[in-house]
Amino acid sequence: MAQFSSDLAILGGGLAGSLIALAMARHRPELRVLLVEQGERLGGDHVWSFFETDVAPEHRDLVEPLIARRWSGYTVHFPGHSRLLSTPYASVTSARLDALVRATLGAESLLTGARVAEASPDAVLLADGRRIAAGAVIDARGAHGLPHLTGGWQKFLGCMLHLSKPHGLERPVVMDARVPQHDGYRFVYCLPFSEREVFVEDTYYSSDHALDRPLLRQRIGDYVDSMGWHVDSVTYEEAGVLPVIAGGDFDRFWNASADPGVARAGTRAALVNPMTSYSFPDAVRFAMHLTALDNLSGVSLGRTSHAWAANHWRGGRFYRMLTRMLFGAARPEERRAVLERFYTLPEGLIERFYAGRPRIADMARVLAGKPPVPVGAAMASLAGGGYPLSNLGLAGAPR
Repeated sequence: MAQFSSDLAILGGGLAGSLIALAMARHRPELRVLLVEQGERLGGDHVWSFFETDVAPEHRDLVEPLIARRWSGYTVHFPGHSRLLSTPYASVTSARLDALVRATLGAESLLTGARVAEASPDAVLLADGRRIAAGAVIDARGAHGLPHLTGGWQKFLGCMLHLSKPHGLERPVVMDARVPQHDGYRFVYCLPFSEREVFVEDTYYSSDHALDRPLLRQRIGDYVDSMGWHVDSVTYEEAGVLPVIAGGDFDRFWNASADPGVARAGTRAALVNPMTSYSFPDAVRFAMHLTALDNLSGVSLGRTSHAWAANHWRGGRFYRMLTRMLFGAARPEERRAVLERFYTLPEGLIERFYAGRPRIADMARVLAGKPPVPVGAAMASLAGGGYPLSNLGLAGAPR
């Protein structure tokens, strides 16, 4: 006999699963939703950021309560130029996500400290033997089946720093690539949450998934020193290793699931930007799409999620091609030049690129002009797919 029952059981309380739960609570309040998370906190330890143009106006009511801090624009720095862009930028913290989901769902709709052993389209078996009967199950527990994809890695370590004096930043620094280049393309990312509080993240586009936390902490310390900042305390730390997808076999990726037929969301469905590992816009769009479905049976939801993910995969061809060029054509020390050139392009194009909605003219503009990598190497890279990805070292959540 089942110990729990629901109309919809959501496995995984990260960004994708939590957004589905919040969207259902707002738009389908008649449904009994159960959110199942193996940790004690929802969202882990993360900061997710997004450009406000990433989210459609009709979806902003879902996102607005999650925003911990917003800014009217952002800055990028490269050796050859710096640029202020006017696109509004916002950040969501895992603490705020956890608090909002708990307040919205209530204790009866939330099961934490629960590890999933098996799942089917209409039932879940937990590791402790408890069972959940559900009208439908959706799996949002993170990446799976990565050996069937190829590419590289975006890896990072970030620290929330409380400073002894004001940092002087008025807006986020989304990329500071003036730093020494190591392990591929490296940049530092800064979010000024208050006058003396700044989140500093050291990020790499690398062919290697290994993450050396002590080394990255040291490099963050070097960056902080170069800015003339003095740290009173480190109040928070997060790290992640995320797939940057250059190619692969989508069908084999999907069929690698240990729970066939179960609907999937988030990175478990490869609903990320292949080049940036950026997942926020897709997580919002998919959560809102699910609220409009007439048939929320387990089998139907499984088919719906597969169709949505397959369409997303087809739509990501341009980004996978760029990833192949970045990892296959550009030597590690040349990758910075690729991104520096990108940030000379029109602001509207940059907005559409991050939102995952580039126009044909945008794609042509990205590829036009004098390339920052050799043409022969770029052409050769299109025939390859990058490095095989694996679950080894995978952690964190896409931003």
